[in-house]
Amino acid sequence: MIDLSELRDSAQKAFPVDKLVPERDAAWALAAEMGWLMIELPEDQGGLGLGRDAAATIHYELGKVLSSAPLIPALLALRAIFEAENFADKESWIERICGSEYVPLNMLPGKLEVATDGSLTGKVSGFFDADMASHVLVGASGRYLLVPTSAPGVRLEEKRLWDESRRLFDLYLDGYMPNPTLCVAEGAEAAPLHDSIARSAHLFVAADSLGGATAGLDMTVDYLKMRKQFDRPLAMFQALKHRCADLKSQIVSAEALLWARAANSESVNVTALGAMKVYATDSYRIVTEDMIQLHGGIGLTEEHPCHLFMKRAMLNLQLCGLLDHWREMVGREALALAIELNPEK
Repeated sequence: MIDLSELRDSAQKAFPVDKLVPERDAAWALAAEMGWLMIELPEDQGGLGLGRDAAATIHYELGKVLSSAPLIPALLALRAIFEAENFADKESWIERICGSEYVPLNMLPGKLEVATDGSLTGKVSGFFDADMASHVLVGASGRYLLVPTSAPGVRLEEKRLWDESRRLFDLYLDGYMPNPTLCVAEGAEAAPLHDSIARSAHLFVAADSLGGATAGLDMTVDYLKMRKQFDRPLAMFQALKHRCADLKSQIVSAEALLWARAANSESVNVTALGAMKVYATDSYRIVTEDMIQLHGGIGLTEEHPCHLFMKRAMLNLQLCGLLDHWREMVGREALALAIELNPEK
């Protein structure tokens, strides 16, 4: 059995922290070669038989280098296909994806309208690096459907981002007639599948964020040790020490929540995981904003990598539900529990 420290070491060797934003195609090929696409599949299916915490460990390390390999949407699509009970061509698609064929799941919401003849029209957002994909897995309007990107009535449109380490596409369907054999799940089967995918998505985005936050803070501390003012390193100034300590405390608390949730992801409800995700992504935002300030003038330049971390942090904030949405959901659940425990008040 591979333990998490071995996974962490192998990821650090494959993607060293001094090489930010590795070239996408090479990074994707290396991730596939390392077997990371198979990390959660059971051993009897040819996988590594590890859990979500192992996959989160990989994403944490990839977050440190701002990896451009779209591993998260690929693993989400693979989980959807593997857990779909009535998808007839499951084994073939698992083999194709584990063999490095890229099939992403959308990580932003969409809505599809069904015509009387069964054709689909609408827009689904959040397909990362869909220019690599022959098919995308569309999760929208109570169904999961594999859609060929070259089929009639299907159009992909790139949405330009600040975060140039990723490419984001919107999928437009205009009278697209779905192939019944490519329907992964719909109706009553889609809801539990959605919750399972959401658990993974929240953990993976949180891990990517905290890996990036850790690397950003380490870079900042190294700069403060090197940069001098009044013949003293900036790291000697007490006010700056306190700011870095506050940032470290923010990261450590978010990491503690992440790994606790990752180890028990099946028993934690989706709202709790969503709240964990927004705490991690908001911590990333806080760290990158202070990272730029603590670097001073050079931190505002395009030549310095500070902005790369900030852009990734701002994009991660938008994925899998906004901060306000999950805070509201947590509040509603807490209120419902309080009423249940104290019905007379």
